[in-house]
Amino acid sequence: MTKTSAPLLSIESLSASAEGSPILHGVDLAVGAGQTHVIMGPNGAGKSTLGHVIMGDPAYSLDGGRILFDGQSLAGLSPDKRSRAGLFLSFQAPAEIPGVPVSSFLRAAAAGRDGLDLKGKQFRKRVRALAEELDMDPSYLDRELGVGFSGGEKKKLEMLQLLLLQPKLAILDETDSGLDVDALGVMSRGIDAYRRTSDGALVVITHNTRILERLDVDRVHVMVLGRIVAEGDASLVAEIDAHGFERFERTPEDATRDGGAAPDARGDGAEAARQADPSPASADRAAQTVATL
Repeated sequence: MTKTSAPLLSIESLSASAEGSPILHGVDLAVGAGQTHVIMGPNGAGKSTLGHVIMGDPAYSLDGGRILFDGQSLAGLSPDKRSRAGLFLSFQAPAEIPGVPVSSFLRAAAAGRDGLDLKGKQFRKRVRALAEELDMDPSYLDRELGVGFSGGEKKKLEMLQLLLLQPKLAILDETDSGLDVDALGVMSRGIDAYRRTSDGALVVITHNTRILERLDVDRVHVMVLGRIVAEGDASLVAEIDAHGFERFERTPEDATRDGGAAPDARGDGAEAARQADPSPASADRAAQTVATL
């Protein structure tokens, strides 16, 4: 359901780079409390980079603009502080952390958060109930974090974290990637449960429309070469599903012929490289994952 209050998340003229390569160029985005926004675009468009920049991933440099969350600037805040402020980011490829049981990780992530300071038995009961809601075998809670998990099981674990932490705004980065129909149904149920129990806002990053079929979408944003090039209501999803991104993708030759400005092609190559090796500048991916969640 669309909310009309001031934006919960406000991004203004955001530019960002990784290892000296520009990726995002003047991005503007406003997400209200309780709203569901979708960011779509071809591979290498900069969609995942935007999510990581919002969460303060140190692998990226903020070159211009600002990010406000719940009325406060996020400048200088580490990923863990942004998480505790109410932001959540799921990963395309969730990390494996040998030696850390899932149950211990979840307890550490929940520690000190309002409403989650539960005693041992109460906490275990709460987590097991959430696992059952996601058709997740409770025995996974005693296993090492992500180790030996299938892709679908890793995504279920991220949904479990989402339901447990109940953030004000969740950024779901390619949550549907690589999932079969059954696993996709579980993800959709998890998202529904999150919206039902917390009325939280969602930013869904994707390049296909499967995960969107069961969502009440407020706004769709199309990103190409690090820029938001089109926006619209939920009907834009159907158009993209039918015709793809071709009409949104403009080459420098197209821009010259039409008299408009072309996107900086460097953003595309840099983001594609980041997707191929998502954390080359991150010395400790596991620690970053723990801090973010």
